[in-house]
Amino acid sequence: INAEYGGYVGFADLPNQMHRKSVKKGFEFTLMVVGESGLGKSTLVNSLFLTDLYNTRPVIPSKDRIKKTVTIETNCVEIEEKGVRLRLTVVDTPGFGDALNNDKCEEAIIRYVSDQYEAYLQDESGLNRRNIVDNRVHCCLYFISPYGRGMKPIDVKFMKSLHDKVNIVPVIAKADTLTKLEVQRIKARVLEEIEENNIRIYQFPECDSDEDEDFVEMNKDLKESLPFAVVGSNTFIVKEGNRVIGRQYPWGVVEVENPQHSDFTKLRNMLIRTHMQDLKEVTRDVHYENFRSQKLSNSTNTSINANDTSLKVDDTDKILREKDEELKKMKRMVEQLTKQQQMLASLQK
Repeated sequence: INAEYGGYVGFADLPNQMHRKSVKKGFEFTLMVVGESGLGKSTLVNSLFLTDLYNTRPVIPSKDRIKKTVTIETNCVEIEEKGVRLRLTVVDTPGFGDALNNDKCEEAIIRYVSDQYEAYLQDESGLNRRNIVDNRVHCCLYFISPYGRGMKPIDVKFMKSLHDKVNIVPVIAKADTLTKLEVQRIKARVLEEIEENNIRIYQFPECDSDEDEDFVEMNKDLKESLPFAVVGSNTFIVKEGNRVIGRQYPWGVVEVENPQHSDFTKLRNMLIRTHMQDLKEVTRDVHYENFRSQKLSNSTNTSINANDTSLKVDDTDKILREKDEELKKMKRMVEQLTKQQQMLASLQK
């Protein structure tokens, strides 16, 4: 139906209805940060969302970190911007990579991710499905140390263990310790090692032909910027009369939000402004569905095995009963033969 024949119908306002409903309900997003201590994870998260999630965390002495195991800490905060509410949950993993033996340091993280899928599956199968709280991990920022020549064995092992369960976005920490040439080299090396080890990191979606040109260009730029080399800071510095977030050095100021200094702005745009919804959809449609399918398949196989076991038990009982009947029959025959022999013996006398 064209407007020239039927006039204005009104279904063109459907996006506005969805917008009002979504804004009223609010949004949820769970971000996991993983990496060795001292790489600026907490500072970067505070810089990304302009909040302070770690103001009460105690500083652990170095000697205690050697024996410390990986723990899971969750921090939830409600953020509102221009009437839009976001319930942000940040999952931190203190202790990762700090021990002398890090062979199994990823197990606690894998267990946490799986537990959130399990909890969501149970809620989804329950009666109160309208008020399900989504705590599934939508994105994992994995921090790579800038002091090596690429990824360490622990980095490769972690990514291979988690890449089929969560969206992994690799991040090169403390990029202000590297020159531009060193940043290019370590980015190329990390991407090369990711490909060599068949690691599947988060893949940016392909743009449709009718997409806005600015978005297409931004999406292309974000793809080419992986892994993001970032700098974090919570300090405001006055530079040329302007207050900027950055780090003061004897040779100058590193501006966190300056694209010439780091990929911080690109990472923030990707996480919040352009690809947050896609991260949630990939989590729902790919990672969660894989978990759900595997869980249902395992439960089906378990029930089949249980049925097979019960059938085997029934067959065994049947065989035992038949053997028992045969023994009783043979016993009766022996008794009859014994009686017949006794009768013959008495007649012969």
